[in-house]
Amino acid sequence: MGRKIAAHYALIEGELRRNIVVEVDDMRQIVSITQTESLDNMAGVEFHPGILIPGMINLHCHLELSYLRGSIAEGSGFAGFARAIGQVRGNFSTEQRIRAASLWDSVMWQEGVEAVLDIANDDLVMGVKEQSQIEYHTLFEAFGLGLTSLESHKKMAQNYNHSTLTPHSTYSLQDSIFREACISNNSTISIHLLESRDEIELYDNRGSLAEWYQRMGWECDFLSYGSPARRVAESVASNRRTVCVHGCMATADDISLLDSHFQGGVTWALCPESNRFISRIKPPVELLRSLGARVGIGTDSLASARSLSMIDNMRQLGDIPLAELLTWATLNGARALGIDDRMGEIAVGKRPGLVIIEGADLSSLRLTEQSCARRLV
Repeated sequence: MGRKIAAHYALIEGELRRNIVVEVDDMRQIVSITQTESLDNMAGVEFHPGILIPGMINLHCHLELSYLRGSIAEGSGFAGFARAIGQVRGNFSTEQRIRAASLWDSVMWQEGVEAVLDIANDDLVMGVKEQSQIEYHTLFEAFGLGLTSLESHKKMAQNYNHSTLTPHSTYSLQDSIFREACISNNSTISIHLLESRDEIELYDNRGSLAEWYQRMGWECDFLSYGSPARRVAESVASNRRTVCVHGCMATADDISLLDSHFQGGVTWALCPESNRFISRIKPPVELLRSLGARVGIGTDSLASARSLSMIDNMRQLGDIPLAELLTWATLNGARALGIDDRMGEIAVGKRPGLVIIEGADLSSLRLTEQSCARRLV
């Protein structure tokens, strides 16, 4: 038997509309979308107080790091956080790592996440992802200035569905290996970009990241690009679906450069909870909006966040029209992954999942501290 579902509002074609009834069949496919003058007298309709949206797309996550929740101090700064991860990673057993990933995979599903662009450094929790109801797109991340081969990354990616490899960032790989990771195949890639001032200053051979590299005896062969954004534009093919993660220090020139380089634009995955946790820096939301950039939402990992809540991250992005914010968390993420033909919006023929947002201010259409998301379909 199918279901007919309604709420105070529904996100339809980028707008919050009233008196919408969405019918889904037993396969979770949307059969019909009906707007009526009144829901009061419609038989067989489930009414849920709140806002009905499609399943959300978490555009940046590290599920495998879920075991690190509460292990790293907040406010340690970019370089401090990077060092802390290396110091605490060895303190947990394989069982603890898998159990934590399984728990938080379940939480994300219950809270309405339909698909995840997930970053991995090994395949330890791939079993969790393959058994999950969430659709994971896994990027095996190339990382380390001393890395000279991608063979192990390629072998891992070949073993799993929806998997490929990606460069970690513009500061952590030498030039040839970065370029090789960028051309691995035609799937979406994800690059940590302009997360901190340290990354920008590195290209001028100054700042704490440059000092750390010098102490370790590491040399960079890529500084001649002049800036992180320029390195991406000159290394990644213009037709490659590319997600730039964080972008806290992005300028108008950076955003315009990348938007003009990539056909159809680039997607910026904002993870404000992670930025708050590590450096107290906020992403340039209004600048991105003013330049018409495509924005998605991610949660990052529990090494740098209190939870994997998409709603919590949206709430931290400021006073943005709710329909726009919800589109960032749904359709924009689906487009970045190339899966918008089947999820990311409430549309007939698609199977996006259905989620109710409860606790929003329905008079002003804003999220509140009480807002939360719950899966219906």
